[in-house]
Amino acid sequence: MIRAYVMPAIAGAFLIGLATAALAATGEFGNRCAMSLVNGKDTPTDCSISEMYGGKNYCFGDQAAHDLFMKAPAENLAKAQANYSRMFPTKAQEK
Repeated sequence: MIRAYVMPAIAGAFLIGLATAALAATGEFGNRCAMSLVNGKDTPTDCSISEMYGGKNYCFGDQAAHDLFMKAPAENLAKAQANYSRMFPTKAQEK
């Protein structure tokens, strides 16, 4: 009898975990590398390397890009936002 309650509870917990992981892997700029946007390039990422800054999650293509971006995050973010708006005007307006 207890088994009838335990299995659905385990399955529900598993699904909640998957949904949380999917949300955690979502970043600004459509999961593009923030440092590549600083340089005017479009590099999609899986957000496995990311950083929270100003309450938002930014993704990076590799650890070197992350480290370089975080040396001057405010300046780099301004450049990334300007380039993203120029490269993807309709997506930038959706924000």
